[in-house]
Amino acid sequence: MKLEPIVVSLLDTDLYKFNMDQVIFHKHTDLCGQYFFKCRNKGVVFTQEMADEINAQVDHLCSLRFKKEELEYLRSIRFIKSDYVEFLRLWHPIRDYVTVKLLDSGELSVVVDGPLFSAMQFEIYLLEIINEVYFRMKYDYETLRASAEERLNAKIKAFNEGKYTFKFAEFGCRRRLSREWEDVVVRRFCAETKNCVGTSNVYLAMKYDVTPIGTYAHEFVQMYQGIDSIPLSYTNHYAMRDWYDEYKGDNGTALTDTITTDLFLLDFDRSMVNNYTGVRHDSGDPYVWGEKIIRHYESYGVDPRTKLLLFSDSLDFDRAQKLHEYFCNKTKVSFGIGTFVANDTCESALNIVIKLQYVNGRPVAKLSDDVGKAMCSDEGYLEYLKSAVKFRINREKN
Repeated sequence: MKLEPIVVSLLDTDLYKFNMDQVIFHKHTDLCGQYFFKCRNKGVVFTQEMADEINAQVDHLCSLRFKKEELEYLRSIRFIKSDYVEFLRLWHPIRDYVTVKLLDSGELSVVVDGPLFSAMQFEIYLLEIINEVYFRMKYDYETLRASAEERLNAKIKAFNEGKYTFKFAEFGCRRRLSREWEDVVVRRFCAETKNCVGTSNVYLAMKYDVTPIGTYAHEFVQMYQGIDSIPLSYTNHYAMRDWYDEYKGDNGTALTDTITTDLFLLDFDRSMVNNYTGVRHDSGDPYVWGEKIIRHYESYGVDPRTKLLLFSDSLDFDRAQKLHEYFCNKTKVSFGIGTFVANDTCESALNIVIKLQYVNGRPVAKLSDDVGKAMCSDEGYLEYLKSAVKFRINREKN
């Protein structure tokens, strides 16, 4: 079964890939990274036909170049700088950096290995490819598409009838049913409701003239663990400092849980509280997290109602509505919703990730506020990182 090209534009990715890459381009071009694929669902089996198709799709991906109009669109984004756009004029995905193979167990092995400014760009493209290949080859696509449309119609109706009142951004690139379906979702939510404030997908933001949304991901903080001169428990500090230096308070939503929110808050001092417009939740109990962030703002005499809490952890619309009702009078609230928007069908979605595991040959890790989301190839390093985090928290809180 031969599929049509899945990625047809290098803009078909999340905005934060460009945001993070710009900082790396300006400050850390000496870093090299290794990324590894993981499917968190139990019992998922890929076939050799799927693996062959994924490889063919990666071949096509690496033939793409940015088009003139795409570069001009990036240049029009307020915080994307001209020298970085000129770099992208020269840049393209390099096939030698990606290895895809099927293991005897039926598990899919995907490794990306190369200069970090280039290797990091593969994540979203590869997840888009893997997800669409899997669903088109395992199921009847038209049946999936029909069930997705039925559910989309119900969601739009719920917004228009007032059941849902919150604002959200579409964050569905990485786990979408297909390129075609994400296009439909963004177009219809933006045209038929007043609640979709934009999308993380830069190509669709350009196509439908809506706001591209995104700041940075866990990998951005993780990469500082690979820099010899930076103490492990201070990586949030250096990441936020570089981010502010690059964007001067623009594009300013900080991610709290790379090495636990408790540690993040030690570095989220008065200057950072003032420099950043808000924070993003991606693991742990969202109510506990939200109250903790509100108390932190109040401890610096900052009115939480002037700051944004962005929730993005495995949300569906009912959970988002409850969070909105709980927090809307306490602070600004918004939501990034991915799988439930872009791959809500009669079949269970895949929970797939591609995570940074090594920087300059050193292991790096995400601890998260949810133990199940921790990911590291080196158990010894993971325990060492946990001890460094615990030591600093105990020392500075007492």
